[in-house]
Amino acid sequence: MPGARVGLVVYAKDIGRVAAFYAAVAGLDVLDDADGYVALASDALELVVVRIPDEIAETIEVATPPVRRTETPLKPVLPIADISTARERASGLGGVVDPPDREWRWGDTRVCDGNDPEGNVFQLREPSSGAAAGA
Repeated sequence: MPGARVGLVVYAKDIGRVAAFYAAVAGLDVLDDADGYVALASDALELVVVRIPDEIAETIEVATPPVRRTETPLKPVLPIADISTARERASGLGGVVDPPDREWRWGDTRVCDGNDPEGNVFQLREPSSGAAAGA
């Protein structure tokens, strides 16, 4: 479908912090900042950070540094221009992008995993030189 974006919803206790993290790390723009959610987007992706309901949020502990939530069966893939820049931004915003020795190649991309400030896992993909990131 021409012009369609891939969508992703991330539930968070602190939507402002998590939205700021993804905006900086994945190079996303704020589309909407409302009570209960923040919508972010690039040409290729729309990511909506939604506040976890209070009764559920009270049962979730977010450690510092965050503990990676590896029990989830899903791992969002975020197209980015530069993993090294994303790594620097992530560390300043309470998240983690794994070190360079944990990177690998997948087709024509350089790949690395990480987690946001609440421990949600993701994967970053940087195009090889000559390819476009799409984000």
